[in-house]
Amino acid sequence: MRALLFASAALGLALSSVALADEAARQPLYYQDPDGKPFYSAGPKKTADGRDFKPVLEDGAPSAATSAAAPPAASAKADHRILYYRNPMGLPDTSPKPKKDSMGMDYLPVYADEGTTGDPPGTVKISPGRLQTLGVKTEAVATRTASGPTIRATGILQFDERRLATVTTKVPGWIEHLAVAATGDPVRRGQVLAEIYAPDLVASENEYLIAARMGGAIGAASDERLRALDVPADEIARLRKTGKAVRRIAVMAPADGVVIDKPIQEGMKVEAGEALYKTADLSSLWLIAEVQERDLGMIRPGERAQASFVAFPGRSFEGTVDFVYPSLSAETRTARVRIVLPNPDGALRAQMFATVDIEGAASGAPILSVPNSAVLDSGTRQVVLVAKDEGRFEPRPVKLGMHGDDWVQVLDGLKPGERVVTGANFLIDAESNLRAALQGFADASNKEAQP
Repeated sequence: MRALLFASAALGLALSSVALADEAARQPLYYQDPDGKPFYSAGPKKTADGRDFKPVLEDGAPSAATSAAAPPAASAKADHRILYYRNPMGLPDTSPKPKKDSMGMDYLPVYADEGTTGDPPGTVKISPGRLQTLGVKTEAVATRTASGPTIRATGILQFDERRLATVTTKVPGWIEHLAVAATGDPVRRGQVLAEIYAPDLVASENEYLIAARMGGAIGAASDERLRALDVPADEIARLRKTGKAVRRIAVMAPADGVVIDKPIQEGMKVEAGEALYKTADLSSLWLIAEVQERDLGMIRPGERAQASFVAFPGRSFEGTVDFVYPSLSAETRTARVRIVLPNPDGALRAQMFATVDIEGAASGAPILSVPNSAVLDSGTRQVVLVAKDEGRFEPRPVKLGMHGDDWVQVLDGLKPGERVVTGANFLIDAESNLRAALQGFADASNKEAQP
C-alpha cells in the first residue's frame, strides 16, 4: 500500500508541470459544474453565483483546472464509456458514480478503452499530444560489437614493494657517523650511509690479516667470513693492500632511492639484524584501485589505465594493470587492482588519492544493448518500457550484463529492433505501476463480488 501511494504521488507531481501545456493542445468535449454536481453544458456556462463551468477535454480526461469525471451520457464512443471511478490517491476504493474523497478531491474516471485486451499488466496508453508534451523519446534495441568499457575507480598510491630496501648490520655495534642523516634524502647504490664501530668486525679483520699471511685454505675461509658479514669488497681489498684493520666499518646503500625511514642516531647501539635505514625507489609507484565487483570480470593484467590527482589538475598519468588481487572486501564488495604508474619526475608520492579510468577488456562478440537511460533500476529489479503501436508502453523486466560508458548489455527480455523509452520513462513508469496496482484491486473486487 505504501509503495502504491508513493507511485501515485510521484506521478501526480511529475505530470502536474505538463498538465497545463497538454490542456492547450486539446479541445473541451463539454463543460461540468465546478462543484462536481451532475450539471453539464455543451458550451461555456456559469453557475448561478457567477462561477465558470469547468471544461472536460476531448480525450475524456478533465482539464488541469478540475479532476471531476465526465458523465457516461457524454461519451460519444461506446469504447470510451466510463466503467467506474477510482480513488485519486490510488487507494483500493472505487465508485460507480462521481464522488469526492475525505480531502475533497474528485474521484477519477476509468474508461473502457484504457487497456487493450491481452496487454501485460501495467501497460500504459498515451495520446499523441501528451507524448509530445511529456517529451517521450525512444531508441531501438541494437546489436553492437562491444569495445572495452571504461571502468572508473578510486585508489591510493603506495610504494612499489619490489623497490623497497632495508639496510641492516649483521653484527652488533655503535653508530659513530651518519653520512645520510635525514628522512627523504636521496641515495645511490653503493653510497656510504653510516659508519659503525663493531668489535666483532674489527676482530674478524684482524683474523683475516693473520690468515692472509698463512695463506691456503685458512686465508680463503677468513675471506668468506668477511663477505658473509657484509664487509664491502672495497674494504677487503684495502685490508689486503694496507694490512691494517680500521675501527669504523661503512654501511652501504643497496639500491637507488630515497630514505623513507631512519630510526638511528649517532652514538646509538644497534643489534645484529636491526633496521638502520629503509629506502624506496620512487621511479615507479603502485596505485591500488578499488573496483566494483560487477566490473571485475572486465579487467585483465596489461590493460591501460589513466589516473588523475587533485594535486595536478589537468594532468593525467598513464599506467598498466599489473595484478588483480585474489580476494574481495567483505564490507565494500570491491576488489583491489594493482596498477604500476611510472614516476620519472618524482611528482607522485605515496598515499596520494587518485581517480582512475581502466580500459576494460573487450569481449569481441556482438551483444544486445540499450542506452543506460532506458533502464529503470530499483536495486532488485531492472525494467525497461517497450514502445508498442498506438501509443502503448509495456513495462518489461530485463536481465542486464556488462556496462559501457553510455550503454548496458541486455542478456534477456528484449529483441533486436524493439524500441525502448529513453526519455520521460520515469513518468510512464509511475503511471504504469499505479495502473497495474489498480487493476489488481479491480480484479480482486470482481472476484469478491462473484457469488
